[in-house]
Amino acid sequence: MYFVRMKLTLNIDGKLLDRVQRSTGARTKTEAIHNALREMDRRYRLIEVLRSDEISLTPEELANAWEDPGVEELAARAAEERAKYATKPRSRR
Repeated sequence: MYFVRMKLTLNIDGKLLDRVQRSTGARTKTEAIHNALREMDRRYRLIEVLRSDEISLTPEELANAWEDPGVEELAARAAEERAKYATKPRSRR
């Protein structure tokens, strides 16, 4: 795969970037930004698919498709494993 690299000067909330870096396990600020951009891209592509005619659910069915009446939402979230992002193990120097 071919990547185009760019250097940009951006005004970014430092505290927010630190939280994203900690929550994703990113080793660098660049890696944290890439993870965040990929996640936003993934979400908007999913929204496009869900809004397309390729899904044969009514708006009501689609709205209720994410709910499982037998599972309490907070308990289900607590039971989820933390998302694993592609990171390399740290060296033991």
